[in-house]
Amino acid sequence: MLAFELKFPPVVQVIVAANLMWVLALALPSLSFRFPVQTPVAVVLSAVGITIAVLGVIRFRLAGTTVDPRVPDQSASLVAGGVYRLSRNPMYLGFFLVLSAWALGLGNVASFLILPLFVVCMNRLQIAPEERQLHKLFGETYCEYTSNVRRWI
Repeated sequence: MLAFELKFPPVVQVIVAANLMWVLALALPSLSFRFPVQTPVAVVLSAVGITIAVLGVIRFRLAGTTVDPRVPDQSASLVAGGVYRLSRNPMYLGFFLVLSAWALGLGNVASFLILPLFVVCMNRLQIAPEERQLHKLFGETYCEYTSNVRRWI
């Protein structure tokens, strides 16, 4: 799996996951469900996810560090304020919430099966290599940060 680390931008992983969810929903219509406030709940969940991800991007921009997750070695500073006090990966958390909203909007139980796969792929292909590089760059400061702030939430 080392060959795949940091190779696929997280946005691409989100698009792949969303398409897999859609295909599963089409392939397994017997697992569909509907409830009265399904669409409004999905919209709110998506808005929360987008907001969290955008707040993460804004913090990176304010810190003058790279937003490109494929090059963590180019990080200019350790961002630990704002939304990064709650999650070490708010952009990825935001993506997860948007995918959760998509699954809810699709209204198919099978779509939700992709969510754990997304988390595993993000943890293995993106977050773990990022964390190794951040540890090299910021040493004990990063260790202290990771001991105080969870990876996702």
